[in-house]
Amino acid sequence: MRVHHLNCGTLCPASARFVLGEGGLFTRARLVCHCLLIESNDGLVLVDTGLGLADIQDPGRLGQRFIRRNAPRLSRDETAVAQVERLGFRREDVRHIIPTHLDLDHVGGLADFPRAKVHVFRDEHAAAMAPVGRSAKFGYRAAQWAHQPLWRPYDVEGERWFGFASVRVIPELDTELLLVPLVGHSEGHCGVAVRTQGRWLLHAGDAYFSHKEMHPVSPRSPWGLSLFQRLRSTDNGARLENQARLRALVRTHPEEVSVFSAHCAVELDRHARAPLSPEVRDSAA
Repeated sequence: MRVHHLNCGTLCPASARFVLGEGGLFTRARLVCHCLLIESNDGLVLVDTGLGLADIQDPGRLGQRFIRRNAPRLSRDETAVAQVERLGFRREDVRHIIPTHLDLDHVGGLADFPRAKVHVFRDEHAAAMAPVGRSAKFGYRAAQWAHQPLWRPYDVEGERWFGFASVRVIPELDTELLLVPLVGHSEGHCGVAVRTQGRWLLHAGDAYFSHKEMHPVSPRSPWGLSLFQRLRSTDNGARLENQARLRALVRTHPEEVSVFSAHCAVELDRHARAPLSPEVRDSAA
């Protein structure tokens, strides 16, 4: 079983110094849409999709506010479907999609895989289908699921996982996949944990944005990202509590779990260049 780390949308907001806490004041920052492509016994599994073909063809789907703030690269080559095909698969091979949440930069590619089952927490699905309050102000775009995806909503119930509640999804797979509640950024935001090569990967979505926030001794958030996260959250208290729990996980289980967020380019680069284990290299040869 192999896990591929993909960047499915480069975002280039103004001022790296403001956004990332380093770099030039007038240099654009680099953020990514970090997705996972998992090879399983029941086809391919995508964790998040990033931006999709329709978003590239018609950027208006994303909204002018998103375009102005994030300056996305809008490259077809970066879409999940293009990368799936470059790896030698067909788009029909993607049988399951697990979004961390349903914001526009995480599910733009849903329509590129119309036959895939979409696994999501019920609270997130409800918030996206009929947004109210703070949810209505943020990143849901109904056009991205106008093709009527094969939704598979889940209630938050299940076994414990390193102290977190979790829900095992797609139990017939040979791959261990868990939905891990990390609410705060959105109503039903989750992390997605996958076990591979004897350890766990935890895609934490937008539970945090910078690797600096997970430093086990002196965590800090760049000022621009800190402001955005605070303003963007539907429950800021829950978001901060879950960030603290993630830091504790990183600090106490570094050999068992690797945690990364959806938009940190440093974390994506780190995982994308990580060598395969000997057994995976042998099976891929």
